[in-house]
This record gives sequence, structure tokens and C-alpha cells, in this order.
Amino acid sequence: MRIFTVDSFTDQPFKGNPAAVCLLDSGRSDEWMQALASEMRHSETAFLLAQDGGRPSSLRWFTPAVEVALCGHATLATAHVLYSTGAASGPIEFSTKSGILTTNQLDHGRISMDFPAYMPTQISPPEALVKALGVPVTWVGMGRMDILVEVESEQVVRTLAPDIDALTALDARAVCVTARASAPSGDVDYVSRFFAPNAGVPEDPVTGSAHCMLGPYWSAKLGENALVGAQVSQRGGIVHTRVGDDDRVEISGTAITIWSGDLHV
Repeated sequence: MRIFTVDSFTDQPFKGNPAAVCLLDSGRSDEWMQALASEMRHSETAFLLAQDGGRPSSLRWFTPAVEVALCGHATLATAHVLYSTGAASGPIEFSTKSGILTTNQLDHGRISMDFPAYMPTQISPPEALVKALGVPVTWVGMGRMDILVEVESEQVVRTLAPDIDALTALDARAVCVTARASAPSGDVDYVSRFFAPNAGVPEDPVTGSAHCMLGPYWSAKLGENALVGAQVSQRGGIVHTRVGDDDRVEISGTAITIWSGDLHV
């Protein structure tokens, strides 16, 4: 069976967020998929299995430690593999643990993903969270799986050095820290970083699923439906969001294949 490594949310090799994409030739056990994800050691490995009767292909995502219910960059990587190899064109539907997700090809080489929107609900900042981050916070909210924290500036986001071990005590998949871009323009409107030690990923380079809440949050705050976010990890990446009025958010970006090969196990 074929396996690929794709860098997502970038058009440059060795930037963005790498994901492995495994095109399954038959059903495999959860234990086998988890073992392969641990072997690949990317923040996520996507497993795609075609279904009979024209039904949407099954898509699942595993970190090196656990299966996750939603992953943006590995979905983007999967769609990129299908488009770039000629296996698919136009809209693609995937059956996932977060429902049916649809991707499509846009102009300028971007791929769009139709994802659920999760507007975070404001909460009182947990003392353990503030202590672990080590910086003042201006707003804290809870999304479906993750905590969203706004801080006062882009510089704070870029220089943040949280206590990763302390973040594991929080009842959430991850903590996403964000701020308005220091020079908002048509290029970048907001910045973020994403820490997910409870999912086996201390810091995720670029996180599509985080933009299910970042998009709605910043769109409501800035009064704009279409925005551009920069995840300012060491690798970095760019994510476009467009919030609709139907509890959905379009997340889009580019991707590039790094290598592909055959899996012999």
C-alpha cells in the first residue's frame, strides 16, 4: 500500500505541518494503525480506506499516542495526495468521527475543507493554566476539545515558553494561544500557537482543527468573515478561514508532497 509524507499549510518543503498519509488497501486494526502512527512520529498520520457503493471513504487520524476525532492538516494532506496523484478531482467527501468532511480545489493552489465551527465559550482562567503559560491573559474560552487563550500581543505568542508538563493537568486536548497580528493586513490577521501534550504533541506546528474555533472567534471580534491566520511555531504555516452562517467554517491552505513509497507490512 502507498504511504506519503506531506507538509501542510505551506508551499515550501520542510515548513508547515508534516503528516503521513496511508492509503489502506484493506481494513486494519486500531492497534496496527496506532503502531504505524508511532513509527511515523508525525503529529498525525491519516488512514484512508475506500468504501464500496460510492460511499465516502473512511478517514481516521492518529497521533503517535492516541486517535483524534478531528485533524485539519492531515485532512489537507490526504486531499492533496488524492488531487496531486490524479486519484480525485473536485469535491471529495470523507466519513470521519466528526461527520462528513468535504474538501475542494480552489484557485491559487489552495485546498478548502468544510469543517464544523466551534465558537469557544468564555470561562474563568484556571489558575493552573495561567501558571503554566507564565504570561498575563486577556481572554480564555473553552471550545469543543481545546482551551483558547488570547494574550496581549503577537510578540507574547511568539516568545511564549509554557510549562508543557503542567499543561497536561488541564481537562482539555490542547491549549491554543492567540493574539491579533502586530501589523494586521490582508496577509495576516491573527497569530497562534498550539500545545497538545495530552494528545502526545508538545507543540503542533500548524493546526487546522484549532481554526474551527480561531476562525469564528476572530471573525466575531474583527467583524470579517474571511481572515488569514499565521501559526508562528518554529516551522510556521498559513491558514485561511471563512466563517459561514451555518455553524461551519471553510479552512484552506496549500500543501506539498515530500516523499512517497510502498509500505510492506
